[in-house]
Amino acid sequence: MPSENDTAFNRLVTIMDELREKCPWDKKQTIQTLRQLTIEETYELADSITDNDWKGIKEELGDLMLHLVFYAKIGAEQNQFTLDEVINGVCEKLIHRHPHIYSDTHVNDEEDVKRNWEKLKLKEGKTSVLSGVPKSLPSMVKAMRLQEKAKQVGFEWDTKEQVWEKVEEEKAELFEAIESGDINKIEDELGDVFFSLVNFARFLQVDAENALERTNKKFIDRFTRMETEASKEGKLLHDMSLEEMDSIWNRIKKS
Repeated sequence: MPSENDTAFNRLVTIMDELREKCPWDKKQTIQTLRQLTIEETYELADSITDNDWKGIKEELGDLMLHLVFYAKIGAEQNQFTLDEVINGVCEKLIHRHPHIYSDTHVNDEEDVKRNWEKLKLKEGKTSVLSGVPKSLPSMVKAMRLQEKAKQVGFEWDTKEQVWEKVEEEKAELFEAIESGDINKIEDELGDVFFSLVNFARFLQVDAENALERTNKKFIDRFTRMETEASKEGKLLHDMSLEEMDSIWNRIKKS
């Protein structure tokens, strides 16, 4: 007897089939036109996760699931793959890459699981432990993924204190570059500072990208409230001095 999940998923597949056949907009879509929309939906899910908005997470997961079914529908139309092949493919991958569950491999903790995962990927033909990191990832997320993958082969500091020493070292090199006035060198060294701070965040078990996004949201909230406070006083920000704006900013921070 089909489960509730099976029934709901089959309903989505049926609706997708109907839309693809009857809706003018859905009929026109290609994998290329869907690409940007999928990226947008992924960021909307990320926003909901940052806000711990479970209602939003549920909605955005549905939107993303629709996109996955849509791509599979187009793949079947192009005689490239079917939805069943997509699902069975990931099932086989999960079974193969979890020998501690489906075979007799022993693991002690999650780090062992990650190391085994990377070893299996290399056996499958990957040329580098870094090869699975998408080129189009945002730079901060990419930095985290690169560091996490390098860790699986032992390329990792032992303590957060060592990582902070590296941050300080990179900071000193940045100031040397600033003294030189060479803009290319300054950009290189600033990138090194960012990369080392992302590494430090990992050692603190903090998501660096999410931490920065929380600060972005906090800045937007405080800045727009500052605009509102200035408006109440009959002023515009660009007519105010930095000291006046800073005074309002500090009042908002305290509140």
